[in-house]
Amino acid sequence: MRLGEVLKEPLKNGLNYRREDFGFGTKFVNVSDIFCPAIIDTKKLDRINLPLKDVEKYRLKTGDILIVRSSLKREGVAYPAIFVEDEEPVVFCGFLIRVRPDKKKTEPFYLLNYLRSSIARERLVGDSDTVTITNVDQGTLLSLNIPLPPLEEQKRIAAKIQELMQDVERARTACEKQLEAAKALPAAYLRGVFDSEKAKKLERKRLVECLNILESGSRPKGCVFEIKEGIPSIGAEHLNSFGGFYLNNSRFIPIEFYQTMKRGKVQKKDVLVVKDGATTGKVSIVGDAFPYEKAAINEHVFRLRGERSLLKQEFLFWFLYSTTGQSQIQQEFHGSAQGGINQKFVDGISIPIPDLHTQQRIASELKEKMARVENLRTGIEKQLKAITTLPQSILRKAFRGEL
Repeated sequence: MRLGEVLKEPLKNGLNYRREDFGFGTKFVNVSDIFCPAIIDTKKLDRINLPLKDVEKYRLKTGDILIVRSSLKREGVAYPAIFVEDEEPVVFCGFLIRVRPDKKKTEPFYLLNYLRSSIARERLVGDSDTVTITNVDQGTLLSLNIPLPPLEEQKRIAAKIQELMQDVERARTACEKQLEAAKALPAAYLRGVFDSEKAKKLERKRLVECLNILESGSRPKGCVFEIKEGIPSIGAEHLNSFGGFYLNNSRFIPIEFYQTMKRGKVQKKDVLVVKDGATTGKVSIVGDAFPYEKAAINEHVFRLRGERSLLKQEFLFWFLYSTTGQSQIQQEFHGSAQGGINQKFVDGISIPIPDLHTQQRIASELKEKMARVENLRTGIEKQLKAITTLPQSILRKAFRGEL
C-alpha cells in the first residue's frame, strides 16, 4: 500500500514562527529534535508563545510521526522520529511534516522503522529537490510504497526491531565509554611520569639552560608555498599527535633558498613547537618515520634541540607534550602580548632532569605505551564504526521478512 492509504488524517506541515516568540509557552519540536534514536525527547524541547487556536491546530498525538521537510544537509531531509504522549501540549515547526497513521491499518513504530530504513530513504532522498536547501514534498511521501503484513505481524516486527535497537544502543554506549577511556590513557601515562612524587624530587632546570638550538624558520620573500616541488616546509598545520605529521598537504620552498638558510633546517629528533595561531604550543618530533631527508620549518614553528650531555630529545618531546609541559607553554602564551610565544618562552619552563639513561628508558617506555594505546583506540573505533552500520542492517532484514 502507499503511505497515503494508511493515514488517519492528511499530511500536515508545521507552523511558522518568529524568533522573538521563543523561550516560553508551548513545547515546540524543531528540526534538530528529530535526529534522535527514535522517540522525540520532549524534556529537551524549546518553547514558543502561540495563540490557543494554533496550539490545538498543530498539537501532536501519540503515534504521530514527524518527517524533516526541509534540510540544509541533503542526508537530513525526510528523516523521521515519533512522538509519544506528553503531559503538556506539543506542537511542531514548519520545516516538518506530520504523519498521523491509522492505527487500524499500521503500527506507528512499524511505519517509523520503515521510513528510517535505507529502502525508504533512498527513494525519499533521491526524489527530493535541492536549491539552497533540500526539500521533500507531500506528493512524494504520499506515493511511497509501504510493505504491510497483518497488523499483529507489524507489531511483532516493531517489537523485535526495538529489542535489537536497544541491544545496539547498549553496545554503542559501552564502546564509546571504552574509547573515552582509551583516549584518556596517554595523559594518565604522562602524569605518572612528570607529575609523580619521584619527578618532584628531581633536579629541575629552566629549559633555556638545557638547549643548544632554539630557532624558528622563515620563508622566501614573496613565497606563498604554491610551488609543486622543492624542499618540504613544515608549518603549524602539519604537526600531528604523538610526533607524527600531516604531509598529504605538503608545501615546498625552492632548493636555492634552502641552501642559503642559516636557521630552520630540520634534522631527525628535532622537537617542533607551534609558536602562534590556533594551535600554539602543539608539539611534535621528527622521528625515524619522517619521510624526507631534507626539510625546513616556516616562521610559525620553533625548532628545539637539547644539549646532548643534559637532555634526550625524546624525553624533551614527551615532557612538552604532557599536561605539565603544555600548561607551562600555555602560561607563556597567554602572558604574551603578541598573540603567540617568542623565544623567551623557554625561560619560564621548568623541566625535571633525571640522568640520561633514565631519560632514554622513560622515553622508550612512553613510546611503547602510546603505540599500544593507538592500536587500542584504532580497534575500538573500528568496532564503533561496525556498530553504527547495525541499525540499517536490522531494518533491511526486517523488511525483507528475515526477523
